[in-house]
Amino acid sequence: MTRFALLALPLLALAAPLPAAASDMRGTVDALNDPVAQDRMADTVAALVGALMQMNVGPLAEAIARVDPDSDAAYLPPDATLGEVAGSDPYYAERIGDDVRAGTRMAGHAASAIAAYAPVLKDMARDMAAQWDRERDAARR
Repeated sequence: MTRFALLALPLLALAAPLPAAASDMRGTVDALNDPVAQDRMADTVAALVGALMQMNVGPLAEAIARVDPDSDAAYLPPDATLGEVAGSDPYYAERIGDDVRAGTRMAGHAASAIAAYAPVLKDMARDMAAQWDRERDAARR
């Protein structure tokens, strides 16, 4: 689940409403297609995930064990880290970074396509709204 959430980060840039003109998206498209920005985003996420995996969860496990002595948390050592609990994969953060980098590239391709089609989609929306008005007016007669 976390992996999919992290992969969705670059796609958040595409969640904004369709701009009135393709030029409105130029900054987003440029950023998502910029290899330096892609690396920066991927490296940031990898560093954050790496830091989270080193976070000590022993005190949290102790609190859970006090509330529910039969839980698995009761068996965790006081110095347990999130990485140890989740499974020790030394390359997990790096793989997440690679996934974010690939996701950003894909979002860049999608943003480029949306920017290219934005004028056509805008015209289609305008035509459909006009047709809706005509049909509504015809129904009132």
